[in-house]
Amino acid sequence: MNGIKRVFVIVLDSFGIGREPDAEDFGDKVCNTLASLASSPKFHVPNLRKLGLFNIDGVSCGEREPSPIGTFARLRELSRGKDTTIGHWELAGIVSEQPMPTYPDGFPKELVEKMEQALGRKLICNLPYSGTKVIHDYGQEHEKTGALIAYTSADSVFQIAAHEEHVPVEQLYGYCRTARKLLQGKHGVGRVIARPFAGSYPNYERTPRRHDFSLDPTGDTMLDALARKGLATIGVGKISDIFAGRSVSRSLGVNENDADGMDKTLKVMEEDFTGLCFVNLVDFDMKFGHRRDIDGYAENASKVDVQLGEFMGKMRGDDVLMITADHGCDPGAAGTDHTREYVPLLIYGKNIKENLNLGTYPTFAMLGATVSDIFDAPMTSKGESLLPRILKE
Repeated sequence: MNGIKRVFVIVLDSFGIGREPDAEDFGDKVCNTLASLASSPKFHVPNLRKLGLFNIDGVSCGEREPSPIGTFARLRELSRGKDTTIGHWELAGIVSEQPMPTYPDGFPKELVEKMEQALGRKLICNLPYSGTKVIHDYGQEHEKTGALIAYTSADSVFQIAAHEEHVPVEQLYGYCRTARKLLQGKHGVGRVIARPFAGSYPNYERTPRRHDFSLDPTGDTMLDALARKGLATIGVGKISDIFAGRSVSRSLGVNENDADGMDKTLKVMEEDFTGLCFVNLVDFDMKFGHRRDIDGYAENASKVDVQLGEFMGKMRGDDVLMITADHGCDPGAAGTDHTREYVPLLIYGKNIKENLNLGTYPTFAMLGATVSDIFDAPMTSKGESLLPRILKE
């Protein structure tokens, strides 16, 4: 036995720490999310610093910690993608050899026609669009005609926006389930997303009842491994959506912001369970990274860091905390897309070695292999467990 009962994996969505060698293959030249944040006067993360964030290989910004209290590493993405789904899947153990399809010019006409026939409604827009701008530009036409607003982004997504007074939320979810069944094979986008909105033109607002319908994971994951052993697999935020609900024993949605996500995680800490709590904090990416808001991103990181301090103070002797990311989204880079970056891995707990630099590893899947090994739950993965290196003797 290794003395570990609970593992908390917190994903700071898009918190990259520097350009990967193949970044140009993904359209990225200069990108470093962490360096952009460090340029902001609003960036203050003493707890992440204590864990070793600025001691990680390749990190040249920020102030290094003389004696980090955690084990730290740099992980490189092996999958052919830089999106949320592929990133989380790889963290959990799946390496995706093929990128998920994207549609910079909108979806092909034959697919749209097939979709309209299946849904019984016309689709309007069919372009990459900002989620707030698309309802402003197409909301009135939607209300007048009943056509659904269908759009995409730089990610592998198909999004349907509809006004809640004209299309009840459950009906919108039904349309998205139908779309999910159609979007398979070569058109197997990572996520179909329901985007309900409310209000009147020009002041439409998206409501918190967004729902993601993900592609089923294509391989074995740490969630599957723990579920096979009957252990808890608690998802906070959009974890259940990302894994299509598979092997998630309980899901706690986040309706407010990342502070709400951390509050829910702190409440999970009060429970007695054996297994994994897997957390996604999406505001970093959705509210600040894509919008290229350096100060907003930095301020959000600073707020989360305060809650991390509270979390660490409440950890039990048999708890382990792992902090990582799923890709980059450099708010200082050109464009609005994700960025192909290394991600941090910070590991902390009473049973974990301190001030240990693990160096750089070739896949995010090291995390999933380590979690499954902690619970002696075998899984199939290209990742290798770090447990023998990080566990105190």
